[in-house]
Amino acid sequence: MNRFLLAIVALCALAGGCSDSPTGPSEGTRSTTTFTVPLSPANEVPAITNADAGASGTATIALTVTRDASGNIISASANFQIAVAGFPVGTTVTDAHVHSAPAGANGGVSINTTLTSGELAVTNGSGLITKNGINVPADRAAAILTNPSGHYFNVHTALNPDGAVRGQLSAGTTVSDPDY
Repeated sequence: MNRFLLAIVALCALAGGCSDSPTGPSEGTRSTTTFTVPLSPANEVPAITNADAGASGTATIALTVTRDASGNIISASANFQIAVAGFPVGTTVTDAHVHSAPAGANGGVSINTTLTSGELAVTNGSGLITKNGINVPADRAAAILTNPSGHYFNVHTALNPDGAVRGQLSAGTTVSDPDY
């Protein structure tokens, strides 16, 4: 064996092994948990009783987390698909968020979808939008994965700036990324 090859073998042994993976021998994992959240005006606190009371919707949230070799979340992002229906014609959706609070309580924003007022076009009372690649702080991702029911998603309208339709998160479906 030549000296160059011996030097590489020795370096690999000192480093704990060689890998052709870009993250090296102590790589972590990546997984995506998908939450499907039915949205209703009755779930808002207080419940909506005005013109938005006939609305409904669904939010599909795909939360992707990367963990280090110790299992700690080191990065996270979310993709959102938001579908609404039953709103009065001319409704302006102003924003949508994941909030931290259990059912029956209101809480602060945990994840901002970056939706801007009017971006979700509600044509004939219905609309659909996808927002991808939203950065999520690691601690917030961990809180959601640890206690999904302690978080809710809601859509805000001009008529109901505090929220028009809402749903609690519940256990999602998790898929590991085998190519990571």
